[in-house]
Amino acid sequence: MTSETRTEAVTERPEQDPGALRDLIGKARVVLWDFDGPVCGLFARHKAERVATELVEWLEGRGLRDLLTQEERRTLDPQIVLRAVDRRHPNSDLVIDLEERLTNEELKATSTAMPTPYADPLIRTWTAVGARLAITTNNSARVVRTYLASRDLTLCFSPHIYGRTQALNLLKPDPHCLGRALNAIGAAPGSALMIGDAPTDFLAARAAGVPFLGYARNERKAGLLREAGASVIVDSLEPVLRAVKQQG
Repeated sequence: MTSETRTEAVTERPEQDPGALRDLIGKARVVLWDFDGPVCGLFARHKAERVATELVEWLEGRGLRDLLTQEERRTLDPQIVLRAVDRRHPNSDLVIDLEERLTNEELKATSTAMPTPYADPLIRTWTAVGARLAITTNNSARVVRTYLASRDLTLCFSPHIYGRTQALNLLKPDPHCLGRALNAIGAAPGSALMIGDAPTDFLAARAAGVPFLGYARNERKAGLLREAGASVIVDSLEPVLRAVKQQG
């Protein structure tokens, strides 16, 4: 996801029905978390836009400017740059080098990442009441582990952290990482819940047969989730935390 300000208000929406939220939470025995967004704002200060620009410049410095379309060169999302190169040169040394550069930038970002409000207590509370938690993300698993360790949250998820691999064609919206998590935990899709903030999260959850809870910190993000088909969306994790406490 790209970096944005967190000041834009989200208006009340029909998707934030308390009954629908309670129903989702009540059925969830396994919770699959996207990372950048629901858990933290990874690029809160180490901006994703700058990372994307530097990846493009790195390619241009190697005479590979024409490898990207004009739209891709202007993107504010480093994941788009990485996946565009992978589509044209899959499994190449170029892709391996580019992915490593992105991972290093993500690792730098962990030191200034901003915890999503209520995420830490929600993670700890859900763990305390017996839910199994996993991270299913397009970010590097190394990055996730570094961040979780900094927040003393590792034991809430470990060993179930499923991030970007060299098989970039299996990133979300492909349900691959969700399937890995469910298989490792030994859970049926219907007993799980995916929390994500992007259409790719919703599409992956739908493909895996996993119920979905959208987290949207502003109306633009909420609109994208609604357009993708998400029906239960919250603009804060506070009501989720309250519902987990009530049901726990």
